[in-house]
Amino acid sequence: MAKVEVESEVTGNVWKLQVAVGAAVAVGDVLMILESMKMEIPVEAPVAGTLTEMLVAETDAVDEDQVLAIIEAV
Repeated sequence: MAKVEVESEVTGNVWKLQVAVGAAVAVGDVLMILESMKMEIPVEAPVAGTLTEMLVAETDAVDEDQVLAIIEAV
């Protein structure tokens, strides 16, 4: 199985984590919500699989293209 990195599309802050490590995710499931310039930006799963690592916590600052999570694709 392949490990897929989920990256941030924007610079901002982690507002809310929606999925816990170990959870099964489908393509398009919202993993977390980022806040950037007073806007909420959902971060979606690019592949179906299991969330194996969450590399950020709520309130963390993130940069564009930063790896936020790892999904073990099925």
